[in-house]
Amino acid sequence: MLPPFAEALRVWLRIGLVSFGGPAGQIALMHREVVDRRRWIGERRFLGALNFCTLLPGPEAQQLATYLGWLMHGVPGGLAAGTLFVLPGAAVMLGLSLLYALLGTVPAVSALFFGLACAVLVLVGEALLRIGRRALEGAAAWALASAAFIALFLLNLPFPLVVAAAALVGAIAPGRFVHRWHGAEKPDVPALIDAVLEADPTRPARLAAAARRAGLAALALWLAPVAVLILAVGGTYADIAWFFSKMAVVTVGGAYAVLAYVAQEAVGTYGWLTADEMLTGLGLAETTPGPLILVLQFAGFLAGFRAPEALAGVAGGVVASLLVLWVTFAPCFAFVFLGAPVIERLQRNAALSGALAAITAAVVGVVANLALWFSLRVLFGERVRVAAGPVALELPVPASLDPAALALAVLAGLCLFRFRLDVVRTLAVTAVCGLALRLAF
Repeated sequence: MLPPFAEALRVWLRIGLVSFGGPAGQIALMHREVVDRRRWIGERRFLGALNFCTLLPGPEAQQLATYLGWLMHGVPGGLAAGTLFVLPGAAVMLGLSLLYALLGTVPAVSALFFGLACAVLVLVGEALLRIGRRALEGAAAWALASAAFIALFLLNLPFPLVVAAAALVGAIAPGRFVHRWHGAEKPDVPALIDAVLEADPTRPARLAAAARRAGLAALALWLAPVAVLILAVGGTYADIAWFFSKMAVVTVGGAYAVLAYVAQEAVGTYGWLTADEMLTGLGLAETTPGPLILVLQFAGFLAGFRAPEALAGVAGGVVASLLVLWVTFAPCFAFVFLGAPVIERLQRNAALSGALAAITAAVVGVVANLALWFSLRVLFGERVRVAAGPVALELPVPASLDPAALALAVLAGLCLFRFRLDVVRTLAVTAVCGLALRLAF
């Protein structure tokens, strides 16, 4: 007998409220709650679900919650689990975005945000090391990561093109790339879901049929507002809907993989925010529960807040923020519900696994580009662009180095690597020190 829906809701809400620490910590929290403590889901099914969610674009921890909720209580369970995983963090991020938009130019508040931005440089570097250790196994993976970095940093090729090329390489030669699934299967103890499925053999077919209908509905609910905004409204909000919808489709490999592209487009093409503000948003997302991809909500808020249309200011920011949330997470529900009925076949597909492994290798080069792009903008006040044919290189002006930014980045590195502080404490230390430095000088 599965737990009552109300009890499951309380568990999903608790997970959403305390899901700090990035996807690894969030997945560990879910495992502890639904596998170890309550035995709702068995070890084998949990790992199978996690490996399935790794194949999908979007935040894998949120999609895992959606899948597990669906497995226990059907479509309503999936919607509740996925929504509650995001909702607390989204509410906090909305409040922080409002605080930044209204008070970000106040010297004391600006100094705190400056410290956050400097610490994020180190967090991106740590993510690069972490992803590299997992993804770079073999000469082919190293070559693909290097090619991705060159394509983005020197040739300025679009991020979706780099992801598509990596996927094609991996699908053609899956044996060249090793995909590491999340952990090894442990001895399984019968769980509540096993007993339910054994007692009701028709349950999987019913769940699959309802999931397919829900997946198609989610696709329609995602794309219909985007089409209306593009065809009938235009302007900033149409750009937001279209751009962040594209991001929802190509966010394979984690939030850090897509952030360089988001930053370059949102900063350079659309002018919604500055590079420093993008770093600040990433720092804020690191301090909130929920998926790191909520940094997109911050970018969307500032785009709406500064929109040239009549709907701007706080109202515009709130509307744009909600729009970004919709086009970011509605596709996640569609992908989970449409893919859940064929989970076993997806995991056994060699070409698909090879494509995912190749994308993960390319993501190392993508995150390296992100780290360098952010570093040039935070540590140096001036940069020069050198071009030769298709190659364009951005170089820092050494005399424009910001000593305070460098000192705060070094401090963040010491906190994270030497003193082993967690992310939230590291960000708090650098924010306070940023305030102290700005007040002192």
